[in-house]
Amino acid sequence: MSEKIESVQIEESWKAVLAEEFRQPYFAAIKSFLVQEKQAGKTIYPPGPLIFNAFNHTSFEQVKVVILGQDPYHNPGEAMGLCFSVPKGKKVPPSLINIYKEIHRDLGLPIPNHGDLTAWTQQGVLLLNAMLTVEANQPASHQKIGWQTFTDAVIRHISERKTGVVFLLWGKFAQGKQSLIDTQKHHILSAAHPSPLAGNAFQGCAHFSRTNELLQQQGKTPVQWTV
Repeated sequence: MSEKIESVQIEESWKAVLAEEFRQPYFAAIKSFLVQEKQAGKTIYPPGPLIFNAFNHTSFEQVKVVILGQDPYHNPGEAMGLCFSVPKGKKVPPSLINIYKEIHRDLGLPIPNHGDLTAWTQQGVLLLNAMLTVEANQPASHQKIGWQTFTDAVIRHISERKTGVVFLLWGKFAQGKQSLIDTQKHHILSAAHPSPLAGNAFQGCAHFSRTNELLQQQGKTPVQWTV
């Protein structure tokens, strides 16, 4: 049993919190599937060392905000294990452009020229995708391999073991996770997805100033939304 846990490269606090998940048959099935896909010559994003990047950047103790995405970017070099984020040097994706526009409208901050959101993760913002891998050029291809069982458990553990976390649920998919969250203990801010497919519906949600107000009401440090 312990060997399975040791083989998962994930930050120590999460390794402890999620120990039971790593022992479950579904998690072994995820690992087996990914190995088989790679052996079949398929390209999987993000690269193996970045699959648990969201957890490695933001320890369980640090988490005070959760932004929930769906699945990783499926184009070369974009997925970095943090939802909505791409490495510096990569073109900023349309959804992230709309997020930046709302931050500018909401807080007056300048629109960044890159898409790397690592600075948020270092302040307790967990950038969690519901699916942690995807096949190259095949969006949502790993939607049914077990990742949602795992990330649903992550959300439940945060809900059960922490208090006052601000969950940002953008779009119907993310909002479908609301049942996993104890709304007596936590704050949920819902809005349309920032994708251009939703038109301008995301604009005006003011989630970034509202998040900071909720954090400050609890005596927590507000997030510096600049990157």
